[in-house]
Amino acid sequence: MDQTVDKESGWRGSREGWLQAAYDALIEGGPDAVKILPLANRLKLSRTSFYWFFKDREALLAGLRALWHTATTEPLMQAAEAYAETETEAMLNLLACFLSGRFDARLEFAMRSWGLADPAMAEALHAADAARLEALGGLLRRWGHEAGDADVRARTIYLVQIGYISMQTEEALETRLARIPNYVEIYTGRRPTASELARFEARLRGGGT
Repeated sequence: MDQTVDKESGWRGSREGWLQAAYDALIEGGPDAVKILPLANRLKLSRTSFYWFFKDREALLAGLRALWHTATTEPLMQAAEAYAETETEAMLNLLACFLSGRFDARLEFAMRSWGLADPAMAEALHAADAARLEALGGLLRRWGHEAGDADVRARTIYLVQIGYISMQTEEALETRLARIPNYVEIYTGRRPTASELARFEARLRGGGT
């Protein structure tokens, strides 16, 4: 961790600490809440401590955008490329990314709200959407779907998941699990086996990898 201590002024905090405080402020109040002095007060640090780690507020916001990519797009792409013996298992790998929390839904919601008022953020969201859809389409094409079919299925998968996030839908795990076989069948045209579903459920409940 990048931590700094100044002999005259004491503890300066860390870059990760400032980013975490900015993340919390963004989730709670949107980008307008990500301001240096309130973050310093939250961390019980001096305002000048901020500048040990970031040039200015824009650099901090850039750090949040990078964090968003790491916490959302990267795990989605990793899940889309994860090893699977069947197409249905590949789709369960993908759905596990969302249901396990590896894809940070709270941060995604905050970024989409941010993009409504910020053209630069909106552009970043459009780029992320395109990259994610391409990853999902690639998954489906690898399992034999022709390009047009893969595109429509990829959009169905993605828009459902983003819809859950945008609507801030909360469902009990049991409810989500009960729907998973149908979702997989809609997304792939095939129904997962009982053993695939058992492994999927064990993973979500902490009993599998």
